[in-house]
Amino acid sequence: MAVERPDNPRCLIPEERLRSRVRELAKEIEEQYQGKEPFVAICVLKGAFVFFSDLIRSIDLPMSCDFLGITSYGSRPKQSGEVRITLDLSGSVAGKHVLLVEDVIDSGTSLQFMMQSLEARKPASLKVCTLFLKPHTLRTPYEIDFVGFQIGDEYVVGYGIDHKDRYRGLSYIGAVERPL
Repeated sequence: MAVERPDNPRCLIPEERLRSRVRELAKEIEEQYQGKEPFVAICVLKGAFVFFSDLIRSIDLPMSCDFLGITSYGSRPKQSGEVRITLDLSGSVAGKHVLLVEDVIDSGTSLQFMMQSLEARKPASLKVCTLFLKPHTLRTPYEIDFVGFQIGDEYVVGYGIDHKDRYRGLSYIGAVERPL
């Protein structure tokens, strides 16, 4: 249940709808990865960690997990175009079936960087799951295999996604005014 406070963002997607959609995504992923081992799920930090946790607990398959930290925003709300790794994978993905789990894909600049980096590591397969896709701003050739929700240009927060290190702990997805 969302705690009502005057500074909370307006609710776009309530907690129960999020939980339901995560379970649906987990079933879709199970169908795709059934019998494909070794299977590794990679969480893109920091924004996807809550989604990732709920998602992997709902997937009934043997898997390992790893984490990839990247940044493309720095202190600016708009992407700078420069992407850098802040935390690299702890193990090899060579020969493994990889699922990259993201929070929001908008322009696809970060996604392109991660896909090129992961493809160079020779996985058996590589698929992408995102909680949110902004299809009207996507500028990359990559197919997004699993999409939680398609959204417009809202600046979303909550469920692990922040704005200036705030709102990550919200149990729902909210919208805040787009920063300048």
